[in-house]
Amino acid sequence: MSEEQQETKLISRNGRVIDAILTVAFFFFMREVFKSHVPSNDPDMIGLVASYTSFCITGVFWLAVGMLRVTWVDWLRQKNS
Repeated sequence: MSEEQQETKLISRNGRVIDAILTVAFFFFMREVFKSHVPSNDPDMIGLVASYTSFCITGVFWLAVGMLRVTWVDWLRQKNS
């Protein structure tokens, strides 16, 4: 086997599942945080604005978690070689 085939993948299936779970949990957490910052008395509008805002922040979180995971795996590769 070549050296490239023996290396671990940067992104694994378990890593994707963990990232997805963390991202969904972060979305709901940020939605609750943003609810108190929406200047409205309508509960439906508060939920809608908080959800849209949380969606944008969650996208940034998902990118950051993915970059952190890839960087960590690459660091472990270099450390072990």
